[in-house]
Amino acid sequence: MPKSLPPRLASLRDEIHGYAKEFGLDFFDTHFEMVSYDEMNMVAAYGGFPTRYPHWRWGMEYEQLAKGYEYGLSKIYELVINNDPCYAYLMESNPEVDQKLVMAHVYGHCDFFKNNFSFRHTNRRMIDEMANHATRVRRWVDKIGVEKVEDFIDRTLSLENLIDQHAPHIRRNPDPKKAEDELKANERVEGFKVDREYMRGYINPSEFLDSQRKKVEDEKQRAKKFPERPQRDVLLFLLEEAPLEPWEADILAILRDEAYYFAPQGQTKIMNEGWASYWHSTIMTRRALKDDEIIDYADHHSGTMGTRPGAINPYKLGIELWRDIEERWNKGRFGKEWDECDDLRARRAWDKKLGAGREKIFEVRKHYNDITFIDTFLTPEFAMEQKLFVYGFNDKRNSWEILDREFKKVKNKLLQGLTNFGQPIIEVVDGNFENRSELLLAHRHDGQDLKGDYARETLRNLQSLWRRPVNILTRYDNKGVILRFDGQSHSERKVEL
Repeated sequence: MPKSLPPRLASLRDEIHGYAKEFGLDFFDTHFEMVSYDEMNMVAAYGGFPTRYPHWRWGMEYEQLAKGYEYGLSKIYELVINNDPCYAYLMESNPEVDQKLVMAHVYGHCDFFKNNFSFRHTNRRMIDEMANHATRVRRWVDKIGVEKVEDFIDRTLSLENLIDQHAPHIRRNPDPKKAEDELKANERVEGFKVDREYMRGYINPSEFLDSQRKKVEDEKQRAKKFPERPQRDVLLFLLEEAPLEPWEADILAILRDEAYYFAPQGQTKIMNEGWASYWHSTIMTRRALKDDEIIDYADHHSGTMGTRPGAINPYKLGIELWRDIEERWNKGRFGKEWDECDDLRARRAWDKKLGAGREKIFEVRKHYNDITFIDTFLTPEFAMEQKLFVYGFNDKRNSWEILDREFKKVKNKLLQGLTNFGQPIIEVVDGNFENRSELLLAHRHDGQDLKGDYARETLRNLQSLWRRPVNILTRYDNKGVILRFDGQSHSERKVEL
């Protein structure tokens, strides 16, 4: 069981807390708890929470983490929960320098959780909510049976990315009552035009006007789409319209709530990890480190920042981009004058001594997510300095190699991988496709085709919830294709786009 901090670590916590406040970080109350490496793996397998609903995947993830630690392949340094108060875990076997590093890193995360706009709508009592979710699922397990519930959770987890990750911040659909009132106002039936008012009752008798109103209403119902406009939140549509059993609807609602809770962390992975790394580096090197701790700190910090071939390290990319922003705004390397300067020597020596870097990074921390962060602040100079490139597989040479170093292609590749977490954008476009109560989804094609095996399994799992055939409209080789699963077999047919 997690334990409270011993006096020495409690003193270090207070020290690091003071440094974080001194640098201007603003965070919720943060509680640190001590755990063994085995307890750390268990909590990490649960996604950082002490209690989750019963499911076999937690055990699978625990085994993977435990083996990675035992074989020296991986080590979890910190876990922190977006909650108010925040909860963080320290591994009791870590040396003191690591504990200080982790505390500083955690305070950076907590500041980001509290102030970044992406987390504004998240549940700040999620520890309690997760416990409630676990209790509800266990009740259904007792009532329905473990195999039936686990099978449903398996199918639903494969669909948990079919949400509208921007829904907490925008309203895609108009207010239903207001839209209905406006529609009625535009549907006034006045009959034939009359020149003399006393003739109106003869030319447009009430029976005729009633029949005209009924005709307009019938046409409106036939023309009305279901849903009225494409809906990104597929899980919400299923909750509202699919013929689910009460226990299925409850579990689907639970998994959807949790998907929305974790979505902002996926939207800000580079910013969040970079911000926390920036602050643990700043606090440790400027305040907290002792002379005899420098080598150990440098070794562990460099291990976290290490980048392996073929992958982006969010810690490394994030911290370097934060430092670059701070330096650019300190030296005035932004704006029209900077952009129009084509003298390489002048650009290298450019320093207006503005000193606005620290203020700027706090502003960016508040208003950006990974996509806008990369899109706004990634520069050709930064990409060149960090040796960023696009890679791919060369069929002729049968090997992976660098395909391009052009800045625009590098930036577009990064943004493509971040948009919707690099997953296809799927929308519900018709809940009564071809007037047969079939579900029609549409794939927003962005140059990447759907993977056939993934698409078929997704259709299979959606059909098990919709109870009727499910279709998805996509594109292969610039030709429209509808993939369909009817509960028994898969089929496809070409359509005009």
